[in-house]
Amino acid sequence: MRYVAFVHKDPDSCYGISFPDFPGCTSAGDTMDDAIANGTKALAFHVRGMETDGDTIPGPHSLEEIVIDPEFADELDGVSFALVPLVRDLGSTTRINVSLDLGLLKAIDDEARSRGQTRSAFIASAVRRELVE
Repeated sequence: MRYVAFVHKDPDSCYGISFPDFPGCTSAGDTMDDAIANGTKALAFHVRGMETDGDTIPGPHSLEEIVIDPEFADELDGVSFALVPLVRDLGSTTRINVSLDLGLLKAIDDEARSRGQTRSAFIASAVRRELVE
């Protein structure tokens, strides 16, 4: 699930990111990529807080819905848009069955070993990175 994010850049400032579906959820970064990566973490943290408080998590609005919503008209001038994934850490792992080419599996295992990671940890970190890009 991806949410629309507004990416802002004022002169002499870093990039800011905010989420129209989650008022108050903001982050920043020195580059647009950093802002989106930090925004992904901020979104997950914000949603976790909402869940702890018993709040309902809104479904994502489409970019088209947000652009025509008069509530956001003042925020659209000079803004760039990004679609940011909601990547939750639910605190439990689940065993899955995945089919991979043996050569790819060997490369995964070699790289995981060189980093001192398990296969599962390596795959999870790679998928997290891929979701953000």
